[in-house]
Amino acid sequence: METSYQPAAIEQRWYKTWEKAGYFAPSGEGQPYCIMIPPPNVTGTLHMGHAFQDTIMDTLTRYHRMCGYNTLWQPGTDHAGIATQMVVERQLEAQNISRHDLGREKFLDKVWEWKEQSGNTISQQLRRMGSSLDWEHERFTMDKGLSEAVREVFVRLYDEGLIYRGKRLVNWDPQLHTAVSDLEVISEEENGYMWHFCYPLSNGEGHLVVATTRPETILGDSAVAVHPDDERYQHLIGQTVDLPLCNRSIPVIADDYVDPEFGTGCVKITPAHDFNDYEVGQRHELPLINVLTIDAAINDEAPEAYRGLDRYIARKQIVADLEAAGLLEKIDEHKLMVPRGDRSGQVVEPYLTDQWFVKTKPLAEPAIKAVEDGTIRFIPDNWSKTYFEWMNNIQDWCISRQLWWGHRIPAWYDKDGKIYVGRTEAEVRKAHKLSADFSLHQDEDVLDTWFSSALWPFSTLGWPEQSNSLQTFYPGSVLVTGFDIIFFWVARMIMMGMKFTGEVPFTEVYIHGLIRDQDGQKMSKSKGNVLDPIDLIDGIDLDSLLKKRTTGLMQPQLKPKIEQATKKHFPDGIPEFGTDALRFTFAALASNGRDVRFDMGRIEGYRNFCNKIWNAARYVLMNTDEQLPPADPKNYSLPDRWIRSRLGKTITESREHIEHYRLDLAAKSLYEFTWNEYCDWYLELTKPLLQSEDTPAEIKAATQHTLIEVLESLLRTLHPIIPFITEEIWQRVAPVAGIDGDTIMLQPFPIATDFSKDEKAEQDLDWIMGFVLGIRQIRGEMDISPGKPLKVLLQDIAPTDLKLLEQHQLYLSKLARLENIQVLGNGEEAPTSATALLGGMQILVPMAGLIDIDAERERLRKRHDKATVELAKIEAKLSNASFVDRAPEAVVTKERERREGLQRDLAQFDAQITKLSELE
Repeated sequence: METSYQPAAIEQRWYKTWEKAGYFAPSGEGQPYCIMIPPPNVTGTLHMGHAFQDTIMDTLTRYHRMCGYNTLWQPGTDHAGIATQMVVERQLEAQNISRHDLGREKFLDKVWEWKEQSGNTISQQLRRMGSSLDWEHERFTMDKGLSEAVREVFVRLYDEGLIYRGKRLVNWDPQLHTAVSDLEVISEEENGYMWHFCYPLSNGEGHLVVATTRPETILGDSAVAVHPDDERYQHLIGQTVDLPLCNRSIPVIADDYVDPEFGTGCVKITPAHDFNDYEVGQRHELPLINVLTIDAAINDEAPEAYRGLDRYIARKQIVADLEAAGLLEKIDEHKLMVPRGDRSGQVVEPYLTDQWFVKTKPLAEPAIKAVEDGTIRFIPDNWSKTYFEWMNNIQDWCISRQLWWGHRIPAWYDKDGKIYVGRTEAEVRKAHKLSADFSLHQDEDVLDTWFSSALWPFSTLGWPEQSNSLQTFYPGSVLVTGFDIIFFWVARMIMMGMKFTGEVPFTEVYIHGLIRDQDGQKMSKSKGNVLDPIDLIDGIDLDSLLKKRTTGLMQPQLKPKIEQATKKHFPDGIPEFGTDALRFTFAALASNGRDVRFDMGRIEGYRNFCNKIWNAARYVLMNTDEQLPPADPKNYSLPDRWIRSRLGKTITESREHIEHYRLDLAAKSLYEFTWNEYCDWYLELTKPLLQSEDTPAEIKAATQHTLIEVLESLLRTLHPIIPFITEEIWQRVAPVAGIDGDTIMLQPFPIATDFSKDEKAEQDLDWIMGFVLGIRQIRGEMDISPGKPLKVLLQDIAPTDLKLLEQHQLYLSKLARLENIQVLGNGEEAPTSATALLGGMQILVPMAGLIDIDAERERLRKRHDKATVELAKIEAKLSNASFVDRAPEAVVTKERERREGLQRDLAQFDAQITKLSELE
């Protein structure tokens, strides 16, 4: 083995080997185990959320593969309608070409061309993460088979009356010129205004005051509403008001929707431009007056003075005109929730247009029951409440999008607007007996991306054909996803899966948290805290990092801010950590929490962990022969029996934690065993046995056998989480252990019963560790060099302690670096000594000749004084409200941590000074 661990030298080489050999494909044997990858956008690149989620899925897949399951981890990408179309349109804009210049067919050719050249970046990045996906069966939501499934589902739902076309209000993105779902709208509080206007009564007997945050919608008002029980206005119900600027009258209506306590108790009703007003309008059969174009400009339905004006320019003009007419009562500053499209960032408008909808309530009922009766289980269970809340209040789903890229809606129209739905135009003509010269044109819209994604669990397996893959791997075993797409995707997959297969698409839904930075902040370029998993794997210098983050910015003015924030977070760039260290970090963070805080200190620690495993393997291989014969258990030493017992416990814990989706606890158990027990204790305990000429050959052989057997089993236990380093080491260890096989991937996951519990060995080793740690504590407190041999006296020793001392003095002397051990007789007085306790026994280290008590006391006092001065400075800084309020949160947190560290140091110095006084 190389002297140092270099992840770059092994990772890509092993991945290519695995993929070429076909190890990721289902074995065809054993109980099926299937995970469907949440298909990333074809436009996307791997971000921390992907990497975290994929580490979880790959760990589960590798574990079940090693447990003998017939595993399928299905890969694929989503065509990402809006996102992909935006990418290609931007490229064309750079050449001063619009999609309309090209026309639909040529534009789609450009999109496919881009997809083939640049659209599979994320698939390559998934390989860098070690993801053992079955690439031979990679799918794309626009490929032939999935497209056929989409058309099949659309036609069947339409035939059952569950898909319909209607004129309804939708969220309209005026930049993208398409409807977007409620889930694709981000509403955030912004500062705005509330305008109060007077609507004159038509009878000339006064006016009503209404308030609005969108004055431009006055042009589309159909009524003014009051509460039916509001005595102030009951006499006006049924009368009319003159709509300012519009030369028409609108009725005063009564509706329970109005809150009489809010404002004046009068509400303007604009059914074509507000979702609540639309419902009021339906109840009162009010006209729907649309006054906006697809660009959110004023259309020809409005008074001529405002036609063609952008909505915000029209707003200013309308306010000015109403003020000039004496109809503006007042303007209040007002905070309001502003809805913006999550892709374009533009304020979306409620817009009246013809769209296609799915009736969701009939589909939701069985999907709700499946979770209620436990057929599908959410992990953690609290997420089922979120699911129920949405499903019990589900609205019809607008599935049409005014785009060119996507699954084109399989509906055709004749010249009279009659709709014909079918899988193909030929099928439509045949079904309706339409001649070849009968004019038909296909609907221009495409389906919402989430429509095809909802079919992912069964469409990827060949549905509607009853393929072997579908029969074997549907339903899937578990869905692993973030809580942010429970509505977008999880619920819709359950509805569609149950509708078209009669079965749920998966039996468990594991919901993981979202990755944040170490302070719990959302990762973003502008904050400078965003991390690219590939940068963590390969490392990147600061200049390259800055260039990467500021090239091609949509808002170039943000460049200085991004550069400054990046330099603050990563002043020296990002070191190379390797994939395994990153994966182990993700596993260690995979708790049941809503937020996952990614700390650079953790990944650095787990890079050291991988290095520790590497060095341990080098020690084992240097101390074992090329192939060891089986050992006789009666020749196992105490350390051999102890480490085998501890490994059995670790294997049991790892199995339980992985199967219960607690990768954090599995990682913790493996880390503690590997670092603390195997490396720090067992390997050190083997050195006296292997190095001593007095060790019998059969004992030495048993120790060598245990070294290699425990390491080989540990590598298999670690493999699902850290696949690369375990494969590299296992290839060297397996021949020595007498194991045949081409890859650790296909070896069985270890069984705890192969390493039975040995309580006596654990008790005896605990005694040895307690003894050694007592000596190490004395060395630390008295600042005695670790390598200096010590004389030790034992007082108040019990018979059991004496027996253990006689049996294991070799280990004590070597690990604690002891010159000799002497047992004091009853009543025998001990010299001035430092003391540690082990049960009732006192472990004494005489101080004579070891330290100068006065000099040591002076050294500690100087360190104490220095720490006191530092602590006072920090206390002054933290008591300054200006510093605490204005300094970055990370800086304040760091100062608080320094304060805690200095307080601990001072307490330790005080204890050591007191100890010295006791020695005099």
